[in-house]
Amino acid sequence: MTRMMLRAKLHRATVTEADLHYEGSCGIDEDLLDAADMREYEQIDLYNVQNGNRFSTYIIKKPRGSGAISLNGAAARKAHVGDLLIICTYAPMSEDEARDYKPKLVLLDERNAIKEIRKL
Repeated sequence: MTRMMLRAKLHRATVTEADLHYEGSCGIDEDLLDAADMREYEQIDLYNVQNGNRFSTYIIKKPRGSGAISLNGAAARKAHVGDLLIICTYAPMSEDEARDYKPKLVLLDERNAIKEIRKL
């Protein structure tokens, strides 16, 4: 049996852009992707702190150091610029892997700069 476990989380990311007419996805500053060990085109779940919306999409890279968190296509309807998001990735793990695994947590400030990185 495998369990779907939290792998990494960007905590309190501020939405900087929303483009309804882009074909879809969530753009994330490449520095934040590296810090959370997330990859372009990886599936993500997003949780909007302001309105409770929960939705899934995939990652595209935004310029390194930009602080960008952009919601594109249908995802742009789920949050407004300035909203706070929790962005998570998950991975299937065996019972043995899950027992000792600690997900990575990246805490962000209001400009999407990294405040702290730690294991939960």
